[in-house]
Amino acid sequence: MTDQADVGLSQVPQPEKKKKGWLSILGPGLITGASDDDPSGIATYSQIGAQFGYGMSWTLLFSYPLMTAVQIISARIGRTTGRGIAGNLRKYYPNWLVYISVAFLLVANIINIGADIGAMGDGIKLLVGGPEFFYALGIGALCIVLQVFTSYKRYVNILKWLTLALLAYVATLFMVKIDWSALARGLFIPSLSLDLKYVTGIVAIFGTTISPYLFFWQASQEVEDLNAEDERERLKDAPEQSKGALNRISLDTFAGMGVSNLIALSILVTAAATLNAQGKTDISSSAEAAAALKPVAGAGAEILFVLGIVGTGLLAVPVLAGSAAYAVGEMFRLPTGLDRKPLNAKAFYGVIAVATAIGAALNLTPINPISALYWSAVINGIVAAPIMFVLMLLSARQDIMGDGVISAGLKFWGWLATAVMTAAAVVVVTGAFLQR
Repeated sequence: MTDQADVGLSQVPQPEKKKKGWLSILGPGLITGASDDDPSGIATYSQIGAQFGYGMSWTLLFSYPLMTAVQIISARIGRTTGRGIAGNLRKYYPNWLVYISVAFLLVANIINIGADIGAMGDGIKLLVGGPEFFYALGIGALCIVLQVFTSYKRYVNILKWLTLALLAYVATLFMVKIDWSALARGLFIPSLSLDLKYVTGIVAIFGTTISPYLFFWQASQEVEDLNAEDERERLKDAPEQSKGALNRISLDTFAGMGVSNLIALSILVTAAATLNAQGKTDISSSAEAAAALKPVAGAGAEILFVLGIVGTGLLAVPVLAGSAAYAVGEMFRLPTGLDRKPLNAKAFYGVIAVATAIGAALNLTPINPISALYWSAVINGIVAAPIMFVLMLLSARQDIMGDGVISAGLKFWGWLATAVMTAAAVVVVTGAFLQR
C-alpha cells in the first residue's frame, strides 16, 4: 500500500472526497464505539467514579489511542480481505484456536447480553414501576425482531440514531457541580497505586473499553458494507481504492472511539461529582447509579440517566448478539450477514435469536447477570490478549493483507494495546484465583 493510504495514529485522517453526509461516512466505527458504552459499561464507569472520584479518569485518556488502534486494525482486516476475524482465523490458523476463541466470545457475549437487558429492565422499573422481568423479556424480543426482520441499511440507520442516546450523559454534566481542578489532575496526572481495589478498577476500565466482541463486530461490518456497495472491492484486489477507504475507516474509528470515551468520562465525572462527593462509594449497577443521582442532582438527572441506559442497551445488545453470530457463521463456513434474508442465513439469525433469548432468560433465573459480569470480564480478559496478538500478526502478513499491511504507527499502538491487555488478563486471572 502507498504511504498516502497508510494512515497511522499520528495523522488525523481526512474524509473521502466523495460527497457524503457525515452520518453516511460514520458507520461501523461509530456504532462500535457507541455500543462500548453499554449498561454494564455504564455500571463500571459509575462504580469507578463513585469509588475513586476523579482519580481514575486518566485511564480513559490513556486507553483512547489503544482502543482506536485495535479497532482500526480490525476494520482494515475486514475491508482488505473481505472476511471477518473468525473467517481469517479459520483460513490461516489452527482450528482449535478458532473454536476456543469463538466459544469464549459466545459465552461472554450471552452473559453480557443478559446483564444489559436486565439493566434496561431495572431502569424502566425505576421510572414507571412494574415487574422488571417483563420488561427484560419484551426488550429481548424487540432486539430479536429488529435484527431478524429489518433490512440491513434500515437497521444500520436505526443503530446510528440510537447513538444519540449517549447525549443523555453529556446533559447530566450540566446538572452537577464539577470540581474542575480535581478533574484536570485526575485526567492529566495519573495516580498509580498497588491497592487491589485500585488495580481491579484499572482492569475493569480496560476490560470494558477493549473487548473482543468489538473487534469481531467492526471487522464484520466492514465486510457487510463491502458487500452492500457494488463499486467496492476488497482492498487486496483493488488497492486503488485504499486511500479513500482507509481514510474513511480511520475517521470513522477515531470519531467512534472518541465518542465512546467522552461518554465514559461523562459518566465517571457525574458519579464522582455527585456520589463520591456525598460519600456513596458502592454502586453495583447502572440503575442503582441512576437512583442514587436523584437525591443529589434531581429527578431530571435520574430520568436522563435511565433513558441513556435503555438507549445504549438497545444499541449494545444487537452488537453483542451480531458479533457472536458473525463469528459462529464464519467458523463453520455458513452464510452470514444482516443483508441476507433470514431463510438464506438460518444459522446466522438463529445464533442472534438464541443468544439474545438466553441472555434475556438469565434474568428469570437465580443467577444475577450483573454479578456474572465479573466472570464475563475474566473470559474477555483471557480472550482479548491472544486474539489481539493474532490480529497483530495477521495484519502484518503480506500474503493475507497484500499491500495493505499496517503501518509502523499502528504496529506500535497495536502492540502496546496488546501488552496492556496481556497485563490486565494476568491481573484478572490472578484476582479470580485469589477470590476463590
